[in-house]
Amino acid sequence: MASETRGRRSKVDLLPDPIRKKLDAGLRNGSIQQIDLLDEINALIKAAGLPEEQQLSRAGINRYATKMEAVGKSLREMREITQVWTAELGDKPTGEVTKLILEMARSQLFKALLNQDETGEGADVGMIKDAMLAVQRLESAAMANHKREKEIRTAFAAEAANAAEKVAKTAGLTSDAVALLKREILGIA
Repeated sequence: MASETRGRRSKVDLLPDPIRKKLDAGLRNGSIQQIDLLDEINALIKAAGLPEEQQLSRAGINRYATKMEAVGKSLREMREITQVWTAELGDKPTGEVTKLILEMARSQLFKALLNQDETGEGADVGMIKDAMLAVQRLESAAMANHKREKEIRTAFAAEAANAAEKVAKTAGLTSDAVALLKREILGIA
């Protein structure tokens, strides 16, 4: 039965925008039962002069509601995870937030590829091109982030080395002892 509808747009997808928006709003609101929402939407379809075969069924509206709830749940979970991690990481200069965002984007790209694979349809060349471009951009952003982190660490080490040298000389350490301190502890020659 699934193969009969593969590739064909659903009745909900074919609804005019005002009717579809009313359906979406009714499902999001949750204060109206699906059967009542179905009657209301079918009345709007009839009033719009659409053919009777455009009217939605109980199963059709339930499938659409289930699909929308799954998408909404995924978005809510992603938003919660993002809030937790950004609160945990804050504005750290090491780019941890950027790493998190990049990882989330990679994950979503992977899910999109898996979802396409599960439909059993052949690969969409345009989608693959877009996916590869997205991966290229993600990796480019990751490399820029890595470079920025390295520059920050190098600048911090240089500042620490200068401060350590001043303190060491004030404390009476020899030039050799200062050089050893910089090399062994701070990793700077």
